[in-house]
Amino acid sequence: MTLIEVQQHTCNQDGLCSAVCPMKIISFSKGGYPAQVAGAEELCIRCGHCVAVCPTGSLRHADLPLEECPPIRRELLLSEEQSRQFLRGRRSIRNYRDQTVSRETLQKLIETARYAPSGHNSQGAGWLVVDKREELDRLRGIMTDWVRWMLTNVAELASSLHMDRVLKRIERGEDVILRGAPALIVAHGSKTDRMALSSCTIALSYLELAATGMSLGTCWAGYFNAAASSFPPLMEALGLPEGRQACGAIMVGYPQFRYQRLPERKAPDIIWR
Repeated sequence: MTLIEVQQHTCNQDGLCSAVCPMKIISFSKGGYPAQVAGAEELCIRCGHCVAVCPTGSLRHADLPLEECPPIRRELLLSEEQSRQFLRGRRSIRNYRDQTVSRETLQKLIETARYAPSGHNSQGAGWLVVDKREELDRLRGIMTDWVRWMLTNVAELASSLHMDRVLKRIERGEDVILRGAPALIVAHGSKTDRMALSSCTIALSYLELAATGMSLGTCWAGYFNAAASSFPPLMEALGLPEGRQACGAIMVGYPQFRYQRLPERKAPDIIWR
């Protein structure tokens, strides 16, 4: 089949597929049927808008089979009130139960995160999952070296980040770096992809929100991510594929405590035009 085909016997000729196509590769004239334009194969970004918007399932895309695009279940849609509580209730978890997270669960979490938006539908985020205790311990040790390096070589910056206190807590046996989380997920992207950082950041944001519905807690690993993109020993230890760079990291585990209220935040600073 060609890239895009329209089943004319069921198409209601509303032109929705043409209207939502971001690359404008579907032509439509009132009274006619949608059709792909010349060069559609090269221009299409495989976003699936055309398949998703068709109310009759009449549009067929060669790379997005209809049977792999399930219909939206209206009974699962969130109300405004549910959405607000869900988003307000998200907490950064720094206390985890001593319980492993199965790889099946982590796989499912990442499978959900892959639906995050990305520039030009590039879907450029790759994933590194560290869930072996000995490997997590090794990374913590390297991070301790990084903290000491920062205090020695960029003392002013390290002091502003309270790394002197961090080091003292580490030396007392506290895990300030990974907070005892049983898993660490690192998103990585191509060094030549200008959209890699934003794509990975958005994908990680999807991941941490999806974790809530799976009874998991997460926390952005800020110190770790800072070192992962600048400290050669840690970069070597991560062993990312050639040409890839770490763009963000999140700790994952089962929360030790349950939060009961929704603390307020600063009022939004809005400029209206």
